[in-house]
Amino acid sequence: MLWALTKEEVMAFRCGCLAVTVVLAGALSPLHAQGQFRAGAARVDIAPAKDAALPLAGYAGRTEGFRDIHDRLYARAIVVGDGSATAAIVTCDLIGLNEALWQRIQARVSADIDIPPDHLLLAGTHTHGAPAIAALANDPDPKRSSYVKVVEDGIMAALQQARANLKPARVGAGAGKADVSINRRALMADGTWWLGRNPEGPSDKTVGVVKFESTSGEPIALLINYGVHGTAMSQENYQLTADVPGATSRYVEQHFAEKAVAIWTSGAAGDQNPIYGPDGKDFRGLASMGRILGEEAIRVAAGVRLSPPARIRAAQTLVSCPGQRLPEGYKRQTVTRAGFLDAPPVDIRLSLLMVDKIALAGVSGEVLTMIGQRLKRESPFTNTMMITHANGSSGYLPDDAAYERISYEILTAKVKPGCAESAIIDGFLRMMDKF
Repeated sequence: MLWALTKEEVMAFRCGCLAVTVVLAGALSPLHAQGQFRAGAARVDIAPAKDAALPLAGYAGRTEGFRDIHDRLYARAIVVGDGSATAAIVTCDLIGLNEALWQRIQARVSADIDIPPDHLLLAGTHTHGAPAIAALANDPDPKRSSYVKVVEDGIMAALQQARANLKPARVGAGAGKADVSINRRALMADGTWWLGRNPEGPSDKTVGVVKFESTSGEPIALLINYGVHGTAMSQENYQLTADVPGATSRYVEQHFAEKAVAIWTSGAAGDQNPIYGPDGKDFRGLASMGRILGEEAIRVAAGVRLSPPARIRAAQTLVSCPGQRLPEGYKRQTVTRAGFLDAPPVDIRLSLLMVDKIALAGVSGEVLTMIGQRLKRESPFTNTMMITHANGSSGYLPDDAAYERISYEILTAKVKPGCAESAIIDGFLRMMDKF
């Protein structure tokens, strides 16, 4: 079913933000008995060969490919169905997936697994210790570009295994707190704002947890949502790693004796760094943060109230914001708002997946924390979790107030001020109103 926004709804977006389409789908799935909620999960290794030496993503200062593997990279999937609709949440231990990869993968998922694009949340965990997947997609060397197929096939395998593991289930959500993030937009000695540590800056410490359990009491999966960058390891690190997201997932999975899949999703972490690091060689801080987050997720999950009759609903909208860019040869210390130039509009995909009254709000970009906190405040659903780096990539998405201080996030943002915040919040609230 296709729902088009009215002219009045489009005009309601502040600062000229345009809502293009909203898709609501409820395709009948042959996988489920009518009216019975089911869930299945799986984990598939997507680490490249040890000698692949692929370039690493996330830091501009690296000059060569990875040299060793510290910990494996995975695609993790949860598939759910309610008898009328099926949906999936998939995360990959990558910095993210660009628009072209998202389009190709969602087409395969729709054709081979019968899950429509608006019922799929496909996100990167945003580790800065994984291969640069976007660059490899266009690499002329087939030995390097072939890794893209490893990722795609790994995602498909995780989804197929999760579907095969479907069983009658119950679901519930809760939230806790963990102090392993810090605002990174800091005032430098020269009076500029740059990457640092700002304990006075906004930081959301909420650990969101969605628990999936079989009706017989067996663990199926935990979805963990937290706003922090996967940057515990610095650009001096040349070992493959899933960073804090991977350490958290591993800790939880080991707690459940590998019987449950722990999916990490990045919250509004665009301005949030880990409290330990970055470090070039020492992984102890990373492991410590993974344990802190993992233990809190396990504690929250133990107290979650589960409900079997979970209905699945989904919607997707594409919003467009005016674009900006910097002139060639700019110096960051002297950039002012007047120094930015016009650029093509930037599309932002918003994907809302409702599992019972749990709202999973996917954004195709790197959202700053104030937008995530505002969505939680204004959402009609108590359990609302923003999942960033989901279903494409739109770059940094700052809140309106953040543009007043020209930091790294503002210099690299592709969207002009005055649009992204209202586009994201208003877009999700309109979709939620349909439910």
